[in-house]
Amino acid sequence: GLPACTSLPKEARETIERIEQGGPYPYPESDDKRFGNYEQLLPDEPSGYYREYTVTTPGNSSRGARRIVVGGGSENDPDVWYYTDDHYESFCEFSG
Repeated sequence: GLPACTSLPKEARETIERIEQGGPYPYPESDDKRFGNYEQLLPDEPSGYYREYTVTTPGNSSRGARRIVVGGGSENDPDVWYYTDDHYESFCEFSG
């Protein structure tokens, strides 16, 4: 399995709250969209299982490199939660 997240930035907590509330999201064209898992770092699941959300980076005008990826369950209550701060190069797992 993946390592557990030891700490999440406060912006990640804000993103978690948005997911649990069903939005609104800061990047609607990119958030709550299918995450393909092309890097194959997350467990192998059927296409469409994973969804991704931006975690904002203070002082960064673009989306930055931080994301939360969730899988399964419903939009507001996913089964699994993952965090990456390096644009999908590595992930850790946490419970939402």
